Amino acid sequence: MKPKRFSRRQFFTIAAAGTGTVLLNKDLSFAAGLNQFSGADPFKIITLGKTGIRTTLLGMGTGYSGYNRSSNITRAGVAESVIKAAYEKGIRYFDCADSYGTHPFTREALKSYPRESYVIGTKMWVLRGGIPEPERPDAEIVVDRFRKELNTDYIDIVQLHCMTSGTWTDEQKRFMDGLENLKAKKIIRAHGVSVHSLEALKAAAESPWVDVIHVRINPFGESMDSKDPDEVLPVIKKIHDSGKGVIGMKLIGNGKFRNDPEKINASLKFVLGLGTVDMIIIGFEKPEQIDDYINRMKNKVL
Repeated sequence: MKPKRFSRRQFFTIAAAGTGTVLLNKDLSFAAGLNQFSGADPFKIITLGKTGIRTTLLGMGTGYSGYNRSSNITRAGVAESVIKAAYEKGIRYFDCADSYGTHPFTREALKSYPRESYVIGTKMWVLRGGIPEPERPDAEIVVDRFRKELNTDYIDIVQLHCMTSGTWTDEQKRFMDGLENLKAKKIIRAHGVSVHSLEALKAAAESPWVDVIHVRINPFGESMDSKDPDEVLPVIKKIHDSGKGVIGMKLIGNGKFRNDPEKINASLKFVLGLGTVDMIIIGFEKPEQIDDYINRMKNKVL
């Protein structure tokens, strides 16, 4: 007998009830049963694939609604205070990008703490738009600016931002080679990509150059590379099984579930139960949100 496949609506009903099991794909094994989910330590130290980079299961994203070197937390004037609060509560991964404009705020928020005590990931914008100037200098020039903005000798992870083309690994070879050179010089520890299409995700799965990847994942297909999670999950599994570090993003549907506790809970259960996502990032905008997600992950309010 073939295992039963659940629609997103069926999944939500099951998740809300706290029973049942989610099928990844008819050719794959079942994920851990949702009824068996007993919580996860948000401060558990994980390793991102084969990079050797170790950090907390829960990371902070700094770019919710980010564009043109700004984001919600920079526009609200709270970026530095929220990033500092996240560190003080135990989070050790901070996800930045040139297009978010959060490098200076991250520098100021973390300047009192040992550099080796936290991990910084950031992203280069190499496409049109996204940042004010039209020029796209080589990776060496861009990363040197990043280091000055962050006041750090090295950056843990630098990724190409928002790839959508299925042939991005050919189109962006200049930047990929530059980041490879920087890794060889130990100026960065790892490189990779964030993707925003199923074709780009599949290309990343095939590329040996990718060390770390951001994947859009939630059980509802919201703000994902496919409206059907069953199309995305096998690709994520392939990426994970190949030894690449997998960072889950868009768990809250790019903020669309932010006021829906049941969907938040279902998404956390789903993603944390997959076994193919190394860590997750959430775009916190205030300290109380950090406490809320810490408790949800620990299963105190699920």
